[in-house]
Amino acid sequence: MTKKMSISTSKTSLVLLLCQIISALDVPLDLSQPPTITQQSPKDYIVDPRENIVIQCEAKGKPPPSFSWTRNGTHFDIDKDAQVTMKPNSGTLVINIMNGGKAEAYEGVYQCTARNERGAAISNNIVVRPSRSPLWTKEKLEPNHVREGDSLVLHCRPPVGLPPPIIFWMDNAFQRLPQSERVSQGLNGDLYFSNVQPEDTREDYICYARFNHTQTIQQKQPISVKVFSMDSLNDTIAANLSDTDIFGAKPVTERQPVLLTPTGSTSTKVELRGNVLLLECIAAGLPTPVIRWIKEGGELPANRTFFENFKKTLKIIDVSEADSGNYKCIARNALGSVHHVISVTVKAAPYWITAPRNLVLSPGEDGTLICRANGNPKPSISWLANGVPIAIAPEDPSRKVDGDTIIFSHVQERSSAVYQCNASNEYGYLLANAFVNVLAEPPRILTPANKLYQVIADSPALLDCAYFGSPKPEIEWFKGVKGSILRGNEYVFHDNGTLEIPVAQKNNAGTYTCVARNELGKIQNEVQLEIKDPTMIIKQPEYKVIQRYGQVSFECIIKHDSTLLPTVTWLKDNDELPDDERFLVGKDNLTIMNVTDKDDGTYTCIVNTTLDSVSASAVLTVVARPNPPFDLELTGQLERSIDLSWLPGDENNSPITSFVIEFEDALHEPGVWRYQTEVPGSQTTAQLKLSPYVNYSFRVIAVNRIGRSQPSEPSEQYLTKSASPDENPANVQGIGSEPDNLVITWEPLKGFQSNGPGLQYKVSWRQKDVDDEWTSVIVANVSKYIVSGTPTFVPYEVKVQALNDLGYAPEPSEVIGHSGEDLPMVAPGNVQVHVINSTLAKVHWDPVPLKSVRGHLQGYKVYYWKVQSLSRRSRRHVEKKILTFRGNKTFGMLPGLEPYSSYKLNVRVVNGKGEGPASPDKVFKTPEGVPSSPSFLKITNPTLDSLTLEWGSPTHPNGVLTSYTLKFQPINNTHELGPLVEIRIPANESSLILKNLNYSTRYKFYFNAQTSVGSGSQITEEAVTIMDEVQPLYPRIRNVTTAAAETYANISWEYEGPDHANFYVEYGVAGSKEDWKKEIVNGSRSFFVLKGLTPGTAYKVRVGAEGLSGFRSSEDVFETGPAMASRQVDIATQGWFIGLMCAVALLILILLIVCFIRRNKGGKYPVKEKEDAHADPEIQPMKEDDGTFGEYSDAEDHKPLKKGSRTPSDRTVKKEDSDDSLVDYGEGVNGQFNEDGSFIGQYSGKKEKEPAEGNESSEAPSPVNAMNSFV
Repeated sequence: MTKKMSISTSKTSLVLLLCQIISALDVPLDLSQPPTITQQSPKDYIVDPRENIVIQCEAKGKPPPSFSWTRNGTHFDIDKDAQVTMKPNSGTLVINIMNGGKAEAYEGVYQCTARNERGAAISNNIVVRPSRSPLWTKEKLEPNHVREGDSLVLHCRPPVGLPPPIIFWMDNAFQRLPQSERVSQGLNGDLYFSNVQPEDTREDYICYARFNHTQTIQQKQPISVKVFSMDSLNDTIAANLSDTDIFGAKPVTERQPVLLTPTGSTSTKVELRGNVLLLECIAAGLPTPVIRWIKEGGELPANRTFFENFKKTLKIIDVSEADSGNYKCIARNALGSVHHVISVTVKAAPYWITAPRNLVLSPGEDGTLICRANGNPKPSISWLANGVPIAIAPEDPSRKVDGDTIIFSHVQERSSAVYQCNASNEYGYLLANAFVNVLAEPPRILTPANKLYQVIADSPALLDCAYFGSPKPEIEWFKGVKGSILRGNEYVFHDNGTLEIPVAQKNNAGTYTCVARNELGKIQNEVQLEIKDPTMIIKQPEYKVIQRYGQVSFECIIKHDSTLLPTVTWLKDNDELPDDERFLVGKDNLTIMNVTDKDDGTYTCIVNTTLDSVSASAVLTVVARPNPPFDLELTGQLERSIDLSWLPGDENNSPITSFVIEFEDALHEPGVWRYQTEVPGSQTTAQLKLSPYVNYSFRVIAVNRIGRSQPSEPSEQYLTKSASPDENPANVQGIGSEPDNLVITWEPLKGFQSNGPGLQYKVSWRQKDVDDEWTSVIVANVSKYIVSGTPTFVPYEVKVQALNDLGYAPEPSEVIGHSGEDLPMVAPGNVQVHVINSTLAKVHWDPVPLKSVRGHLQGYKVYYWKVQSLSRRSRRHVEKKILTFRGNKTFGMLPGLEPYSSYKLNVRVVNGKGEGPASPDKVFKTPEGVPSSPSFLKITNPTLDSLTLEWGSPTHPNGVLTSYTLKFQPINNTHELGPLVEIRIPANESSLILKNLNYSTRYKFYFNAQTSVGSGSQITEEAVTIMDEVQPLYPRIRNVTTAAAETYANISWEYEGPDHANFYVEYGVAGSKEDWKKEIVNGSRSFFVLKGLTPGTAYKVRVGAEGLSGFRSSEDVFETGPAMASRQVDIATQGWFIGLMCAVALLILILLIVCFIRRNKGGKYPVKEKEDAHADPEIQPMKEDDGTFGEYSDAEDHKPLKKGSRTPSDRTVKKEDSDDSLVDYGEGVNGQFNEDGSFIGQYSGKKEKEPAEGNESSEAPSPVNAMNSFV
């Protein structure tokens, strides 16, 4: 909602033009001219009798005029009255009242005369009257005793003042008495009651009269009004009259309207043209009548008609003769109507049609003075010459009077005079002075030379050429120094000499010359015209809606002529911005911080230059959450319902969408407010449902788009009567916690649901499908009851009924529960396993009898674990995996098995109590699969034409290895690959010498292993044959080895080539197409630690050197350790272990001391003697090479170390066998299958140890690794 406003320059130009037209008739003051009255007091001049009286009379003329006065038609000799003085060089009189004079002595009709040698001008008749504010005449006012429903008029009758006073009614506390359609003040000041009511009784109805001229207020004595109701009036009559007259006072009855003012059916009204017409109708009646106005035979004038005083007053402003006619007021109520016709006649004091204007003539010229006026009745016209009636004035042969016109012919200098025209009728008069000045003057231009005019493009340009001369000069305009005379429709030439260019353009700029000539001479003047670009607001402020305490900005970006300096002013509601630091006025914006409600309004940006002004407005609407409702009232109280009504608070410019009603139960939950209901925002009443035995209070919250209001003040409290409960507890359940009990639980009733005091519950139960009676017990206000001594897991019918001191709730519904469960008794039978492939098997079993479940059947659990890998034998901890199959399933899938391994499994049934016994272990084996990649591939002993390859067997052979496949091909300097050569190698080989290779050539090798199932993933490496038999200079990185942990890996390598190489390590997830990640190695180290790796993930890695021809090592693949389910506690940090070790150390110390003492005494140990005599050859002395004690040897000690624990001398790390671990699937994670057998669970954390088989060693358990779902 954006408002635009533009202050037009054309209006300013029009005003300027009119001023120029008037000033062109003025005679320059350096030339002789008759007097002209320039200022005088009003015709009806009311003065303050406490101040000096100043009667104004100012005039101009050449020579300066002298002044004289008349009072009441006779000469007023100022010199004879010491209280009266005349201002110097002026005709204004000052009558000194403050120094003892009395204003009443100077009351009268004054007229001023200004005279010089060329004539005399006179002022209006000025009627001087002092203001009067008389006191009220004292009167005895009797109290008004009025019957209820009757009409009443309290008369004011103020004293007659000058001017008339303003009337109003107040009480003793100076508070205005409230007025309405029933009670109102008339135009005459009386107070009218259409019908009185008991609340009108009071003793201080006071009428006040305010006299504005003297700033005084007069007060009438208080008027007392006593209104009697019918009951009290009958009591009064019964006390004073006989029984037969008691019923004389009838009850209040409705009455049809009767006019209190004006009286009768018709009246007349005369008003003068231009005044305000006020017509009034006030009616009595019960109910209070409504007033309506019409004009007979016509319409009430639009835009000038107003209704006041509750439509009892018709107001028409600026009346004219066309407003004459009959106006009818109609007063109506339910019983009838009454009307009154007012005949209005509009008369008119004289008003000008053509007022006489000053006339400047040269000797021998002709001219006329015209004086035309109108009025009702038509005014008479009379002429005066120099203040004397023209009939008795000195004769002038050049003058002829013709009614309202004086005709002058062949005037001479002696014809100069001042003429007065008087137009008068019974309602007033008009007096105008107009002189005839006979002069012979050459032209003169009054506009300053070279005056600069600046005009906005596309607006009118007015170039002034004010002139004077007698006879009247002719005016011509030229453009430029030698331009031709201006003519045509492009220009407008005004009588006062002004040149108007209606639509000025840039090409109109320049110099303009004005030439004035008459028979006595010629003169010219130049003026300059500049055309400026208009000022525009190119981005106006926009309508904004902002929440209270927010921030809002209005933009006002302008474009203007570069030579004009604009000023930007912001207004609020067409007034200055508040003096508040929250209002920030920027160069092209207005920002209001922390907006409040009072900031709501219209903001206007006004841009002013010296030539134009533009503006634009926008409305700011401040919205907020509504104010809280108020005046809550409870009505219609019933046992189970009540009506609530309220008044909405201010919606804060965002309509209220709904009302939320909340209640408080002071009896049960004092201070807690709960939701009752919600009604639309247009509704302010609601019928609320109630519960018995609740002490209600209500409050209402208003909601609009901005948010919720604060809650209203609480309503009064309402306590409902008690009753028996209406409802029973919800969520009744019967579930046993032990094999021999039944726990009955329910959701207790809330306080307001109890319906009365003494809330209890009747708990009943009986065994289902058995012909038993109900067993019942009544308990306090609790939420459970335990029945003991029940059979294990049998169904029961259960119900819970609420009751209080007044009775029971309705009969409750029954629910089925069960007594407590016990562990299942029977294991599933006929367990069968069908191996689907090397990693997946399907297990079947027969369901157990339902009676043996002894509880709710939840499903079956399959425990399975790897016994050993068939490709190698090793001892290990048994880690069991668990899969859960919900419901009465009899089969399931076992995913994530390791190929070529032996497994065991058993099945158990599960109920709510736990698991039953396990079925006998079932053994099954998985077939072979493809192997993993060889654990390492290294290339050594490069010669001119040969390379030696060494490799390690796969970490996971997944079967019996049948062979290895080696593929290789040369790589040229542009990294292009040559022909591929393939070699099959027996499975029992671990090295190979390749001969007949090209010297100084780089080769890339691809190496993998095979089982009978197929080929495994390959490992790659690069190597270079040497150029001659000396040490090769070609740089290379070889023997990249990895030692991986859970989240990091140690990378090491061997480098051959120039010194000071800068290495980097690149790595990524194996098999991923993502870009390699690069880590820079500090210095020239040949190892690096990769951190932040994901547990249980296969990675590829390679090492490169910066600054060398982009060479790098072959790729290596490693796998991080699985995520640990939990960190094992380091025993060395446990307090009990430290204490035990300290005790052992102390004991050893004591033994050493004892031995030392005995040795010093020369004693020998029997054991020592035996040792000396029978030395054991197997006991080895301390080794000299590594400083360790010799130990008994065992074949188990020569097994490979765990991953990352030891590095061989060739700096490679072999991937150890882990076939017998669950590193890929986690350690016994609970899992389950859907109905179709698909895997949906995870392995549990359980693990069990079984006796070692063969020569397997006891190893640390594998960490838990989450297993992906098998679909």
